[in-house]
Amino acid sequence: MSTSKASESHLSLPPIDEKKLPPLPNKGVAAHPWHDLEIGPEAPATFNCVVEIGKGSKVKYELDQATGLIKVDRILYSSVVYPHNYGFIPRTLCEDGDPMDVLVLMQEPVLPGCFLRAKAIGLMPMIDQGEKDDKIIAVCADDPEYNYYTDLKELPPHRLAEIRLFFEDYKKNEKKKVLVDDFMPASSAHEAIQNSMNLYGAHVAESLKR
Repeated sequence: MSTSKASESHLSLPPIDEKKLPPLPNKGVAAHPWHDLEIGPEAPATFNCVVEIGKGSKVKYELDQATGLIKVDRILYSSVVYPHNYGFIPRTLCEDGDPMDVLVLMQEPVLPGCFLRAKAIGLMPMIDQGEKDDKIIAVCADDPEYNYYTDLKELPPHRLAEIRLFFEDYKKNEKKKVLVDDFMPASSAHEAIQNSMNLYGAHVAESLKR
C-alpha cells in the first residue's frame, strides 16, 4: 500500500467516544493474578479464582510468584490426570506461603490463566510432605449443572472418593507422602478462606503498599 493510500485509510477511521475506552495500564507494570485480581464482594462464600490446571491435564502448571505468569512445573510422574479444574484464590495467603488452593467442579476444562467465579462447598484437609496444604472444594458459580450444590454432602460419594484418591496417589512415584483427612463442610471452607484473606491482608497487602 502506498504512503498516500495508508494516510487516507487512517483518516477514514470512524470516531470513537473516548469515554467508552477501557483504562490503559501503566506500560511498565503487568497485572499479577495473585495480587491485582479482586477476590470478589461475596467472598468467602463465592469468589474469583484463577485456573492453573485444566480438568484432564497431566501437566502440573503453577503460578510463578515473581512474574505472575503460569509456568510448567512438571509432568505428573504417575499415570493420573487432574479430576477437576485446579487453581488458586487471589488475595489469599496460607501457611506454606502460597495462595489458597481450590478444586473447581464444573462441566468443562478451563484454560490455564483464566479466572472464574466459584462457590465453596467444602474443605479437604491435606498434609503434603509434613506441611499443611488444605484444598477448597468448590463448584463453578456460573455452571448451571453444578452451581446448585451448596455442600460436599450433596455430591455422590464416588466423586469424593475419586478426589481423595487422586491427591493421595499423584506424588507416589516421586516418593513424596500426601495424607488426606476427612472432608469438611462448606462452613469450614468459608472459615479457611476468611483466615487466608486475613493472613494476606496482614502480611502481603501491607508489604505491597510499602
